Amino acid sequence: MKGNNFDYINNTFTSFNHRHLSQQYGSSIHEPANVRTRNERHEMKWQYSGNREDFYSISSDSTRGHEYSSEEKALVRKIDVMILPIICTLDFLQFLDKSTINYAALMTFKTDIHLEGNQYSLLGSIFYLGYLLFQLPNNFLLQRVPVGKYIGVIVCLWGTVLFCTAFGTNFSQMAALRFLLGFFEAGIYPSLTLLVSTFYRRSEQVARLGAFWICNGIALFAGGLIAYGIGHMENVGGLKEWQWIMIILGGTTILMGLISFLFLIDSPKARSLKLNAEQEILVEERTRDNATVRTTEIKKEQIWEAVKELRFWCFGLACLLINLQNGAMTIYNGQITASFGFNQLQSMLLSAGAGGSTILFIAIGVISVQKTQQTIYTACGLMATNIIGMILLLVIPVTRVKLLGFYMAWSYCSVYVLLITSISNNVSGYTKKIFYNGVLMIFYTIGNFVGPLMMVSPPYIGGMIGYLCANCVVIFLLLIARWRMALVNRRRLLLLANTPCTSVAAANTFIQDDISDEQDQNFIYLL
Repeated sequence: MKGNNFDYINNTFTSFNHRHLSQQYGSSIHEPANVRTRNERHEMKWQYSGNREDFYSISSDSTRGHEYSSEEKALVRKIDVMILPIICTLDFLQFLDKSTINYAALMTFKTDIHLEGNQYSLLGSIFYLGYLLFQLPNNFLLQRVPVGKYIGVIVCLWGTVLFCTAFGTNFSQMAALRFLLGFFEAGIYPSLTLLVSTFYRRSEQVARLGAFWICNGIALFAGGLIAYGIGHMENVGGLKEWQWIMIILGGTTILMGLISFLFLIDSPKARSLKLNAEQEILVEERTRDNATVRTTEIKKEQIWEAVKELRFWCFGLACLLINLQNGAMTIYNGQITASFGFNQLQSMLLSAGAGGSTILFIAIGVISVQKTQQTIYTACGLMATNIIGMILLLVIPVTRVKLLGFYMAWSYCSVYVLLITSISNNVSGYTKKIFYNGVLMIFYTIGNFVGPLMMVSPPYIGGMIGYLCANCVVIFLLLIARWRMALVNRRRLLLLANTPCTSVAAANTFIQDDISDEQDQNFIYLL
């Protein structure tokens, strides 16, 4: 291929702009669009429109993105109705449940169980010790048992632990209960992410992942209001306000676990979807697009392949560094606002504002990715917003400006959502996908474990500086991961550009055999 064409592909495909892909690239290297015979059409050079379905059909119209038939629209609506309400509610509850001590600390929790020194920070960290230890068993169980039933069981277990937390009387008991809460909650994020990547096309996943991660922000917003209301339940039934938080939320979680066990589907071919013949064919096509084929066979070669990838370590370290701040903000949210001079109830209400900020930034991230097709660049921009917020929080003495910085700092949540989305979109092979998500949870856990320990005493300046530096490194790591995937795209697209359509289609007839993105030389990464 001529040098000018190579330079063109460098500029166009590394940016991964779908409009450029369908318009400029096609006009640069394709034959004139005149009338061809059937045989000539089969020998046309393959062209990529930005839709992964192009790899499986020689009749794809490359000048357009994927267009949904009425049957596929009905199928997607059916899937949305069957799984999104449940997984969004579960995400809402898991965030609210692990944050209960944040609200309890603004009540009489610390004095009632006689916490001293850094014991409160240890309660925050020990949750993630349980989280860490469950990751390997979770990876094994996700590949061996029905995901819907599995989710129902672990949700009931952590709801029971939270309910029992209301009756802890000292640090040792609370530490044990927090460990168990983290242990049983540890499986929920990988499970929900796996469900989304199994049911939806890659282009659909960012909106669905964004939807259930927005529920973290809703939980933060609602949690402040719920705690404010429960804060007025003084000595009801002879119990303290913080005890009622544990009892009410624990009971609600147990109920939701039972609903999940009975009604949450975990296969796009589930009988409850009542697929017709055309929709069954669509399910096969959509499976090719999202490159997620469920299998109970654990493929060690896919695990080794993941470990050798540079982007694997970039994503993992970025996850760890992002969650240093998350671990602290989750349990110190109310106390940070209290350090600005607000009283107990005012601090609870201001924490609701942090939830609103989280929702806003996740929505901005999702919309930006849908408009620009740039997941990692969007994540870097949102992380820069976080860095500006942290600087305002650290150096500006005016309380209102500090609050602005505090709310801007919550943009890190949207960065994590986009990191998860990038992995969901760009890792195929069932074992490899589960391994990626499982190890990512280990990095997530380490970050959340260490983060609270960096918060020494109000106004927590040392911890804030540490999170600021970590988030600067995150941008660098994300850009390295993007660069590596762009290099692979460039090589594969150069080869595909000179490949007849029939050859591309034939090369992908084995997609149901559960191959990884490295093994599938036609797999194009979404950047």
